[in-house]
Amino acid sequence: MSGIRIGEKHTEDNWGLIWTDLILSAPEAKTVKVEIPGADGTIDLTEALGGVKFHERQIEFDFLLQDRNIETWHKITNEIMNYIHGKRLQIILDTEPEFYYEGRFLVDSQKSDAVHSIIAIVGSVDPYKYEVSDSLGDWMWDDFNFETGIVREYNDLQVEGELTVIIPGLRKHVIPIITASAAMAVSYQSKYYDLVAGVNKIYDLVLGEEENTLTFTGSGTVSIEYRGGSL
Repeated sequence: MSGIRIGEKHTEDNWGLIWTDLILSAPEAKTVKVEIPGADGTIDLTEALGGVKFHERQIEFDFLLQDRNIETWHKITNEIMNYIHGKRLQIILDTEPEFYYEGRFLVDSQKSDAVHSIIAIVGSVDPYKYEVSDSLGDWMWDDFNFETGIVREYNDLQVEGELTVIIPGLRKHVIPIITASAAMAVSYQSKYYDLVAGVNKIYDLVLGEEENTLTFTGSGTVSIEYRGGSL
């Protein structure tokens, strides 16, 4: 392991921290069960509103700092505390650069001996990790995983009569934002939706974790804003 990027800082490059441990808990599912008087068991309504919802997950990073004296410990700890403690930030692990986590983080520092200290960065983050690159931004090939990565380039797609776009989904259900240059229509899972010229967010159009096929009919251009989320 090397380090993590948190906000605009990197734990190793900026503070010289040696990453030693990682604890990443699985998010707890928000279950909904209804007791039925006079009957065995319960009715599970967890997925009644479309997919399992989750609580936040906990994440902890432990680092070793070779500070060698109390003055250096104070200096670096103060920098880290002021930059991170209590703030909501995005973090990217060097071991998984295609995703980011987002949440609120706390810092704990312990001077363990004359040479070393231990610094823990603990966060309560969103249940999903998100794709660093969305479907409309500039593609970052340096961090692209050619084995598991998905190229999402859905910007200014030309529609001349009919256009089919396949969007591979991840675990998180996502409502895409569709920007059309002119009024047209889109179909998804045999349902048709009208698009106005401009920005469209259709709350009934929810993309799941399978391959999602959108078919546009009309004339003009469309851009589809989509960012995948994975557990």
